[in-house]
Amino acid sequence: MADRLTGIEVFVRAIRQGSLSAAARELKMSGAMAAKHLVQLEERLGATLVHRTTRRLSLTEAGAQFLERAERITADLREAESEVSAHSVAIEGLLRVSAPVSFGVLHLSGLIAQFHDRYPKVTIELGLNDRFVDLLEERWDVAIRIGRLADSTLVARKLVAETFTLCAAPAYLARSGTPERVEDLSAHQCLGYTLAPLVGVREWAFGANGAIRVPISGPFTSNNGEALMRAACAGQGIVYSPRFMTACAIADGRLVELDVGVPLLDLGAIYAITHPTRRPAARTRAWIDFLAERLPVIARHW
Repeated sequence: MADRLTGIEVFVRAIRQGSLSAAARELKMSGAMAAKHLVQLEERLGATLVHRTTRRLSLTEAGAQFLERAERITADLREAESEVSAHSVAIEGLLRVSAPVSFGVLHLSGLIAQFHDRYPKVTIELGLNDRFVDLLEERWDVAIRIGRLADSTLVARKLVAETFTLCAAPAYLARSGTPERVEDLSAHQCLGYTLAPLVGVREWAFGANGAIRVPISGPFTSNNGEALMRAACAGQGIVYSPRFMTACAIADGRLVELDVGVPLLDLGAIYAITHPTRRPAARTRAWIDFLAERLPVIARHW
């Protein structure tokens, strides 16, 4: 069984890193041993999982089908180990967390206090930045990312699903009218987010995959979502923002959700990200488990 699990781990890491030699280095074994484990896995399955060349690996059809299951197996194993370690290893020390600015201010700051009540020996450094940080280079233990993940080499745990909202203040709608079709947005004042092209300053994307594009313009743009939300509440225009940011303003009537006849862009989810080459410390695993426990509860009110 141990060899079988090792073979699966070699396979997953080799695909993530693009080579058997990289997988071998991560697993602290020789390249020949990594190749042996992969061959034994293929023999047990009776199928070739990867095409090997001198430069790269590529998945076969059978390999592509097996990869999703293999990733799930390795993720479940890491999670089981983490649960045991979290209870057997002291949870203490400095935890460096990177997060988007608005999400960190609105939601993480309050959760940090609750986490500290549970684990008083952990000190958290919260770095707020809307760019994608390099976890290994900048020495972050964990990063919070929102949206669809493009980098498959990182280890991601989904914390909670997230959606977009299209909103405006009652005062703006009374003054400018309510858009009823997605095309109507071109004639309205739209508040653009400079860091995300699909909800940016020149056009907004609609439909689950962003296939519907609408040109927009407006009096105010920003690289900070909370600034845009506050401008919308003040009646400056329409804002296209994640629900975690607008939920409170919608609930208390400062913003009204708009229906323009098409689905909004699929935002994806909120994830906790760690680096695959660095085994997370007990405090990191405890933090991620805590977020997975608490965020879905909070999100019910988004």
